[in-house]
Amino acid sequence: MEAGTRMIRSRDSEFLATIERSRAACQALSDADDGLKREILTHAGNRWSLGVVYALGAEGTLRHAQIARRLKGITQRMLTRTLRQLERDGLVTRHDHRTTPPHVDYALTELGRGLLEGMIPLWGWVIENAEKFRAARARFDVESHD
Repeated sequence: MEAGTRMIRSRDSEFLATIERSRAACQALSDADDGLKREILTHAGNRWSLGVVYALGAEGTLRHAQIARRLKGITQRMLTRTLRQLERDGLVTRHDHRTTPPHVDYALTELGRGLLEGMIPLWGWVIENAEKFRAARARFDVESHD
């Protein structure tokens, strides 16, 4: 078996403890919270949400156009939608200065900072295992000539 692809043995006590923590976390949320959990976790897997959270975390308060310049490829519509979703979930704040021309700032909240801090270990894990992911994909692509 290739490095990084070993099967997890059921007697691996450290992994079993991780599974128990995961199970307890899932059970802590009521059925009514299941939708909330899914929606919030969507931010963690969404390129644009994470980009906005990172930009605001790294650079502080920014205007819409400043965020857009930092997220190559995002449309104005998608950025507006993403910002509204993040604001609704309490991850960013929107401050309208009520001036002409319009001046609106966005900033990361404590919840948003928590999301950013929580993502760092996952990003580190992806970076540390990037070669293993590439090797697994290459093996898969060769083996499944479909």
